[in-house]
Amino acid sequence: MAESGTVAGQFQALYGSRPDGVWSAPGRVNLIGEYTDFNDGFVMPLALPHTTVAAVSRRTDGVLRLHSADVSQGVVQLSVEALEPRADTGWAAYPAGVVWALRAAGHPVTGADIHLTSTVPTGAGLSSSAALEVVTALALNDLFELGLTGAELAVLAQRAENDFVGVPCGIMDQTASACCTEGHALYLDTRDLTQRQVPFDLAAKGLRLLVVDTRVKHALGDGAYAERRAGCEAGARALGVPALRDVPYGELPAALDRLADEGENVRRYVRHVVSDDHRVEQVIALLDAGDVRAVGPVLVEGHASLRDDLRVSCPELDLVVSAAVAAGALGARMTGGGFGGSAIVLVEEADADAVTAAVEKAFAAAGFTAPRVFTAVPSGGARRLA
Repeated sequence: MAESGTVAGQFQALYGSRPDGVWSAPGRVNLIGEYTDFNDGFVMPLALPHTTVAAVSRRTDGVLRLHSADVSQGVVQLSVEALEPRADTGWAAYPAGVVWALRAAGHPVTGADIHLTSTVPTGAGLSSSAALEVVTALALNDLFELGLTGAELAVLAQRAENDFVGVPCGIMDQTASACCTEGHALYLDTRDLTQRQVPFDLAAKGLRLLVVDTRVKHALGDGAYAERRAGCEAGARALGVPALRDVPYGELPAALDRLADEGENVRRYVRHVVSDDHRVEQVIALLDAGDVRAVGPVLVEGHASLRDDLRVSCPELDLVVSAAVAAGALGARMTGGGFGGSAIVLVEEADADAVTAAVEKAFAAAGFTAPRVFTAVPSGGARRLA
């Protein structure tokens, strides 16, 4: 495979020897179910063909050396014994955090040389950080013969991001990167981590799912994500449930009445999460029935909820949705954590170019930076390349 050979060659030039192996892990887009994963709810991501690739060799001397072809920085050298949460805010915190999480769980990781390169756009809401964590976890799992499953690696990668990096993300991104299969979306119950691979062959239906990267960079470590998570947890406590997943959709109006003293933000956050869990169930039913086109309006409803209740959209994301739908798209919504990043657009194959052109024209008219548009092809999860 040319990609693995190139990365292996870069590793050799950097560290002076061939790597023990080469691995890859994909980014993801989320079809439906946003901000539900840390509320024990339902999500439905699919892996992208865009990947982070790692060439890795095992070490036994406690040294961890990290290098990224995508960062203008030399090799970062750390001691595995001295890894401390929140000590490093740079890119290296993500792979270092995985080593820390593995060791904290009792796995004997004694060091590594790692060289990374990625085609997952950073800051686009496509889980570049999860791809970085999962590819590191998979490589170390193989090299140290830890015997962990993809789902177990996802949990450890999430712990790296939560406790080491300091971003209180849910489990969706890491599980998608580790466990998705080609041609499918992943229906994940984030409470018990049960998974179901749902066939999602849009081409066979004459459809396409576009990803529109607004090129507005988001940063979830800035407190906005954490504030919404705290608000959701406050709502669950006030309602006396373990998590918002336990609020039935049919009882949402009554639940909101009970939250009158919790403040408007908490009420809006609760309304979004409970309704978005319901939207995941709607989409599953539509896909099971083979009615993929009917998913479009559900996406638009989801965007309105993210925009108005969760308030994590931005003018560029709103413009993607309005321009795409006006040009004939079946549906569209922002995807990921928001505050920039990407939107998804469900279109008839025959309309894809016209909808893309309409979005680009709308961005130009608004004076926004031109977006990057590509097709989301449901792809496989993390794997060893060489």
